[in-house]
Amino acid sequence: MKITKIETFIAGNPWKNWLFVKVHTDEGIHGIGEGTLNGFAKTVEAAIHELSHVVIGMDPFDVEVMSLRLFRDVFSDGGQIQGSALAAIETACWDIMGKVTGQPLYKLLGGKCHDKLRIYANGWYRGPRTPESFAEKAKIVKEKGYTALKFDPFGDAWRTVEPKDFHLAIEIIKAVREAVGDDTDLLIEGHNRFSVHTALQFAEKMVPYRPTWFEAPVPPQRISAMVEVAKRSPVPIACGEDYYCREQFMELLKHDAVHIIQLEPQFLGISASKQVAGMVHAANGVIAPHSAQGPICSIVCAHLNMATPNFFLHEIFDEFNEPWEKEILTNPMHIDNGYIVPPDSPGLGTDLNIEEILKHPYQPGNWLPLFRQGWEKRQTNK
Repeated sequence: MKITKIETFIAGNPWKNWLFVKVHTDEGIHGIGEGTLNGFAKTVEAAIHELSHVVIGMDPFDVEVMSLRLFRDVFSDGGQIQGSALAAIETACWDIMGKVTGQPLYKLLGGKCHDKLRIYANGWYRGPRTPESFAEKAKIVKEKGYTALKFDPFGDAWRTVEPKDFHLAIEIIKAVREAVGDDTDLLIEGHNRFSVHTALQFAEKMVPYRPTWFEAPVPPQRISAMVEVAKRSPVPIACGEDYYCREQFMELLKHDAVHIIQLEPQFLGISASKQVAGMVHAANGVIAPHSAQGPICSIVCAHLNMATPNFFLHEIFDEFNEPWEKEILTNPMHIDNGYIVPPDSPGLGTDLNIEEILKHPYQPGNWLPLFRQGWEKRQTNK
């Protein structure tokens, strides 16, 4: 079997353009993948086509050497853009492997480690940045069956915050805790916002509301800063979504400071993601993969999580996206009272509805500007 052609499609979700691929073979079997990257849909699309010559003619089963050729052999560090292109193509190859063998992806990755996957809601707090709005929406999410909620209460903060804004963020956390009670995990999203000292000040003040983790409190480039926060914070630190190669995770894990690792299969590819999950397992850590892209990303994470013994929580944006999202896949993921299971059909267990995708074209303003006031409303930003 040989790869013969790669097609790309962009669905213009208002808050983030989603990029999908379709990899064709000479035996008439195709696979699908996703390469979504906030603000760079067209750029990653170009990277996929520019790199397609590397994989056309290869056997889609040879994902390890394919990843080496797409990452090592190019001899350039294209970062998340290169990682997104690699992951999109490699995911489609895993989908093909599942179809050829008649097995769901999680079976190819090691088999079923869990009966179901506990999920946490993200994207649910769209609206004004007030304690009242967050509390009202949190109650609705809990009524849907979710036992864990993630949110960013910090507005457009960057490095430092004024006292009034600091107090508002803590009041939002308090309001959500009071709204959902003590039996719900609260996951506080930092979006790489703060200096070390500001992050630690926030960590101290949020302790009474018992957050399960404080995510990405400082920028990811200086691992030493993340380690310093993790070792001094009274709240567990989670991070990892920004990293795009195994070596970055090795550097993070060697400090034995962060034990909740949010690897991003969209940047690593499935093969490397499985290997990173094993590294985390050896370090007595757990994984909670980043799954805040499009719907294929969510399904990929579900398969990975099902086959990973040290899985912790699965991120869900799907229920809080545009209603038409459910129409762009032939078999969208089903949420059942706070849990999911990946599809049991061969490969990813779903396919692209190209006709529906074409109804929602790419728009330059479809991105999430996390340092612009009012970004929480998730409106188009032209």
